Amino acid sequence: MGKIWNEIQYDLEFLGGHTLQPQWFKVVKVFILVGVGVGYHLLFGWLATLLFFAMFVLLMLGVHFAYRIKTKKYTTTWLDFVVYEQDGERKMKRIGKFYYGAIAVNALIAVIVSQVLT
Repeated sequence: MGKIWNEIQYDLEFLGGHTLQPQWFKVVKVFILVGVGVGYHLLFGWLATLLFFAMFVLLMLGVHFAYRIKTKKYTTTWLDFVVYEQDGERKMKRIGKFYYGAIAVNALIAVIVSQVLT
């Protein structure tokens, strides 16, 4: 259990400190998620909203772990995750079309699943 907790801490530290997205977007996406949740609830009810978010989180965990594994814990380049060295320090370029495309596809799948199951 300790090893799993260490890996979760590693990911949380990376997610909190990365520069793959602008700092303002890290804050704005919380409001986006809350807004989507409230809007989805008003349109389709709590059950559909819970199904949507459960499916979306599950699918995005898949994306997260794919990036984590393929980039060897965020240390090597893969798809739109680009790692480079500058002044002896490892840096990463901003993520792009593949990651945001996965978000869009996963959101669409989550909508379909939540609508079909309710």
